[in-house]
Amino acid sequence: MGEAYRVKVEAFEGPLDLLLHLINRYEIDIYDIPMSQITEQYMAYIQTMQQLELDIASEYLVMAATLLAIKSHMLLPSPELDVEDDEYEEDPREELMRRLIEYRKFKEAAQGLKERELDTNQIYTRPRSNLEQFENSRSPFQNNGEVTIFDMLGALQKLFQRKKWEQPLETRIHRQEIPIQERMDQIMDQIAKSKNRVVLFQELFPYPVRSHIVVTFIAILELMKSKKVTCDQKENFSDIVIYQMED
Repeated sequence: MGEAYRVKVEAFEGPLDLLLHLINRYEIDIYDIPMSQITEQYMAYIQTMQQLELDIASEYLVMAATLLAIKSHMLLPSPELDVEDDEYEEDPREELMRRLIEYRKFKEAAQGLKERELDTNQIYTRPRSNLEQFENSRSPFQNNGEVTIFDMLGALQKLFQRKKWEQPLETRIHRQEIPIQERMDQIMDQIAKSKNRVVLFQELFPYPVRSHIVVTFIAILELMKSKKVTCDQKENFSDIVIYQMED
């Protein structure tokens, strides 16, 4: 795939953000992290980023090495301590847990400030108006703000693992590098023609060709950035839906 598709996505907030996403997604106790599970899931996301040829910041790779080191350390047999020896052996996960807990505190504080800002922006001096006539005209899928780029990467993992993509195609698909803007227009046209202007995330990836997958993924991110589309996911592991935002 050509260099034209190599991009750096600013939506990634860092490896700690990805770890918190995994902890919340798989309902993991942050005070008792199963290193085997968290490392496996983290590496799966890194692999998905590499398949998309996204520019991965070095801090993600450093965290991957840290997780592997902690996992390896925990696999080693624990030395037998003398009963009279009061020396405390630190849990190899302790430093990681401290960093995650501290990061979560700042993230929650930042979210609280953001919500206060949004609430403040909703204060107007105009008299209250009757908006009942608009209640039934809303889109049936409302964005709850919980869909992140990590959720989208998780959905892409499922696409890469689909069995029918591993089998030979009945028809030959010729390689064609589509400009991102053209793919954005195609997606908007597909959403506009769909029922209720809503499409499933996986419906935008009809071809098992990496160049097409990458362009489509970046096109979706650009449309979200420009507030032309938004995403919604009702619960963990459920389908992600993409719908057109109101003008």
